[in-house]
Amino acid sequence: MEIIGVIVAGIIIGLLGKFVAPGNKDNIPIWLTILCGIGGVIIGWFVYTAFGGNGSPGVDWVRWLVAIVIAAILVVIASTVTGRNASARR
Repeated sequence: MEIIGVIVAGIIIGLLGKFVAPGNKDNIPIWLTILCGIGGVIIGWFVYTAFGGNGSPGVDWVRWLVAIVIAAILVVIASTVTGRNASARR
């Protein structure tokens, strides 16, 4: 059940990461956005716990914000690596 939760959270976090990423990052495929979201959730949780985050009862908003920022960074990297960035076509 936890794997399904990570996948669902990854889809949502990936889309949020794509939304908050700077510039026009709409040219990466949706499957890559979802992978960036899943990676953002997993890496974000590790980064959060590495810096002393121990969670809180209820929704831990700081952990989710870290996951969104990591996903946005992964979306920018994916857009750069795939070469599908619109600004690179000039």
